[in-house]
Amino acid sequence: MKRIIGLTGGIATGKSTVANYLEQTYKLPILDADIYAREAVAANSPILNKIAQRYGQDILFNNELNRAKLGEIIFNNESERLWVESLIHPYVKERFNQEIIVSSSNILVLVIPLLFEVGMTDLTTEIWVVSCSESQQIQRLMQRNSLTLEQAQARIKSQMPLAEKIARADIVLDNSQNLETLLKQLHNILS
Repeated sequence: MKRIIGLTGGIATGKSTVANYLEQTYKLPILDADIYAREAVAANSPILNKIAQRYGQDILFNNELNRAKLGEIIFNNESERLWVESLIHPYVKERFNQEIIVSSSNILVLVIPLLFEVGMTDLTTEIWVVSCSESQQIQRLMQRNSLTLEQAQARIKSQMPLAEKIARADIVLDNSQNLETLLKQLHNILS
């Protein structure tokens, strides 16, 4: 049976750092929900067309999704966020299923930021949660995405509280200190 790790955590907790390390150091295949979500809304895709029908052509920029504009809509209106997610998440789950079936690897890492929120835990055999303090999340998010404090807080608030994710995890990776401490935890888990 394949070992399928669901890697999740709050926004800006360090999931990508963990995934990149697992891929580079342990040569584990990484399947990323964000990549599939981008595929779902690629230029001229049926999902992007539905989004443009709902929000108008200014949601597009050069036939591509204007992510910043969509973010303003969905991170301030839960019903709109749920509507967009209802289009994208089934596509993402189907892509994961396809890749799990064709992969010959015994261990796969599925990076799914909204693993619990969208009910994809059934794809995994174990769940790893990357955590840090909320103040670190806010700071990292503001720096990484050039967001205001309010925008960063809205994105964090749109997700399940990190404490709930931690309570449901098989393994918790503490990313509140430094990179060396985080990588040491990964080494201990995988050796």
